[in-house]
Amino acid sequence: MGNIAQDRTLRTYNGEDEMTKKTKNASPLPYSYDLRQKVIDAIELDGMPKTEASQVFHVSRNTINLWLQRKAQTGDFLPKAHHRPGNNHKITDWQKFKAFAQEHGHKTSAQMAELWDDDISPRTISRALKKIGFTRKKTYGYQERWKQQREEFMAQIEQMEPEEVVYLDEAGMNSQDSDYPYGYCEEGKRFHALKSGKRQGRVSYIAAWCHQQLLAPFSFEGCCHRTVFELWLEFILIPTLKPGQTLVLDNATFHKGGRIAELVEAAQCRLLYLPPYSPDLKKIEKCWSWLKARIRHCIEQFDSLHDAMDSVLKAAS
Repeated sequence: MGNIAQDRTLRTYNGEDEMTKKTKNASPLPYSYDLRQKVIDAIELDGMPKTEASQVFHVSRNTINLWLQRKAQTGDFLPKAHHRPGNNHKITDWQKFKAFAQEHGHKTSAQMAELWDDDISPRTISRALKKIGFTRKKTYGYQERWKQQREEFMAQIEQMEPEEVVYLDEAGMNSQDSDYPYGYCEEGKRFHALKSGKRQGRVSYIAAWCHQQLLAPFSFEGCCHRTVFELWLEFILIPTLKPGQTLVLDNATFHKGGRIAELVEAAQCRLLYLPPYSPDLKKIEKCWSWLKARIRHCIEQFDSLHDAMDSVLKAAS
């Protein structure tokens, strides 16, 4: 079981061979349809996080988001016809463009150019926004928007006994996170220290939290995705559960779909997802800060970050 995530995914992806070549004196060609298909399948079918897909396939997160948006709007993610400088690409339907700008005002001009029906440049988008009187600004208000869902969630939790609620979550660290960033020395002078210049990969861990107790901790190299989560759920967490318990987890893509609901139902438990933008309602979140502090404190006693993490998780459970 300890090696279930060593390859980070049970499915093999090779996006590098699909990368579109660029030449010095030509505009870059769009990514191939085959590569787009692999990226979308990895995210939607296998639950791979966008950040990990970006690293595996060498495609930016912004590009991945645009592909997903285009698929949601058109049913496909075919590349647009490449924009050629000098062509007369203009916006003529200003009522349509104003409605478009109101819907996508949170995006950059480059992202809006990708989503517009015709092939236009980001500069054309910027000029058009200025012409209709739109300026750059943003106001956050999601806390009020999800207030009712938060209240309904908290009402459900209050009806349960503490030992009936099991919070699930994942977290991780890399070599940059594992070092304590401060030191004491004389006033006016800087404390100098040495650290390894060798970059280590990310080490992640999954665990559950129930009634002030850490349950089923598991660490692995890489980022979490649905394959890892399902295997941890089936073979490590579920054997520790009792019938009637409620599993509380956030809305990460790999927390939904696949065999997750089936496994939880077979254990005679149920799933309860957090309201959007509500990490403060996830009690296990406070435990992560304490664990990371302990790992930083003792990491020099171990050969690797992974070993230090395993030691702290074992002691905490």
